[in-house]
Amino acid sequence: MTILLENPILPGFYPDPSVCRKGDDYYLVTSTFEYFPGIPVFHSKDFVHWHQTGHVLSRPEQLDLDGIQPSKGIYASSIFYNEERNRFYVITTLVGNGPYRDNQNFYVWADDPEGPWSDPVFVKGAEGIDPSLVFDDGKVYYLGNCRPFPDQPEKGRHIWMQELDLDTGELHGERHVLLKHGAFINAAAPEGPHIYHIGEWYYLLIAEGGTFRNHASTIFRSRAVTGPYEANPGNPLMTHRNLRSSHPINNPGHADLIRLHNGEWWAVLLATRPDGGNYRNLGRETFAVPVEWEEEWPLFSPETGHVEFSYPAPKLKEQIWQKEPDCEPFDSTRLPYAWITVRTPRHEIYSLTQRPGFLRLFLQPNTVKEAVSCSFLGRRQQHMCFFASTVMEFDPVKEGETGGMVLLMNHKYHIRMEYGIFDGCREIRLTRCFDGQDRLISRALWEKKTIYFKILVHYQDINFYYSGDNESWDLLAGQVDGTLLSREVAGGYTGTILGLYASSNGSESRNSADFDWFAYHPVRPDC
Repeated sequence: MTILLENPILPGFYPDPSVCRKGDDYYLVTSTFEYFPGIPVFHSKDFVHWHQTGHVLSRPEQLDLDGIQPSKGIYASSIFYNEERNRFYVITTLVGNGPYRDNQNFYVWADDPEGPWSDPVFVKGAEGIDPSLVFDDGKVYYLGNCRPFPDQPEKGRHIWMQELDLDTGELHGERHVLLKHGAFINAAAPEGPHIYHIGEWYYLLIAEGGTFRNHASTIFRSRAVTGPYEANPGNPLMTHRNLRSSHPINNPGHADLIRLHNGEWWAVLLATRPDGGNYRNLGRETFAVPVEWEEEWPLFSPETGHVEFSYPAPKLKEQIWQKEPDCEPFDSTRLPYAWITVRTPRHEIYSLTQRPGFLRLFLQPNTVKEAVSCSFLGRRQQHMCFFASTVMEFDPVKEGETGGMVLLMNHKYHIRMEYGIFDGCREIRLTRCFDGQDRLISRALWEKKTIYFKILVHYQDINFYYSGDNESWDLLAGQVDGTLLSREVAGGYTGTILGLYASSNGSESRNSADFDWFAYHPVRPDC
């Protein structure tokens, strides 16, 4: 039986992938923007099956996301294994709210990619985003891009590199400009650079065209690491800009190239899938394509030139990991790695030990409607059709105390299904927040402390249910429009996160909401 590599290899909001190898172990990281912990780490033995082993930025002192606006925060990260030091490095950008000037490029290191990872080492004098490292002939180089400040539009975008002191973060020596534009004159957003020393050539792989319809991966080469670099006459290596926007895979680009331990070449890259129209609620996802070489240039997906949903798997021994359960029982003392919160938590927002077997969310004045940390924990939407459900035990005691479920794109675009005290009444409410403005969709009186919630998503139609016994369900609202959870409506670079939420909506509270389990099940579109 032929084993297939199925795309996307990481479904849901896992953009800007980077991959490295140590022996026969493969490690992959992606961007996380305003979410915490930052930068998930995935491990594979066969390049087909991946499982998450932790996060790079898991401690608040490593990652300050206070006040970060949506789709700011941690941009593209690159991971490396340095054989000489027997150490892993991840380099990334913390993008601030200002126009590029407050960006901070930094790297961390670990002896084991499962962690712990070091505190950040900030690179002094490094502007731009999407940095990379180059280990060559005993030297280490910082590889980055430069983008014009809004008040200096005459300064072009370019790719540059400079020698780096890996112990201090100091740049020294000459700065080398490798590209003054992408494969095309005035190409938009040349970024995400990687350099590979293969044979007698150095290859410079970049993303360009912007991360949406015109996105592409392009490549250049030189006999010397510092250039000059010549463009591949076959550029772009990968793009779907020549396909219709409704093609089932689109926007591919931002790639990383790797040679497997059996000699095969592959690349990981981001792409998206339209979800019920010209919307992409799942965000940018991680795909993989095979690579072959002709005339000392790589060919991505050489049979078709496009990203496909499946390929014959690499000829490696298959390694299947234990699947995460569809229903999380909250029986452990830590959350599964897939669970994240929004921005760096500065207060205790949850406990798994105060009531063993339950996730307890502490009510805080902060709300999911603000660009702040709040009592929200969720996981990525990974399917176009699914249902999610939970049971909550909660006894609101004063006005504004609420708990429930949220479908979150960002603090201005989301849908909340909450039980609490509203205008003096105990109610279940469904609220649609569009561009920061709440609109009440439906309400139902409720007096019990125990309530079951269920959300059924069918592309852009969403049904919301509640129950007192998990058997007889009442419809709170049906066919609610889900397009506000897409980048095309809400903007930005992330995808939908769904999860659990509690708040006291501006007032102090010692109350909490307890969740016994959380279930997420993909369903067939025809169900």
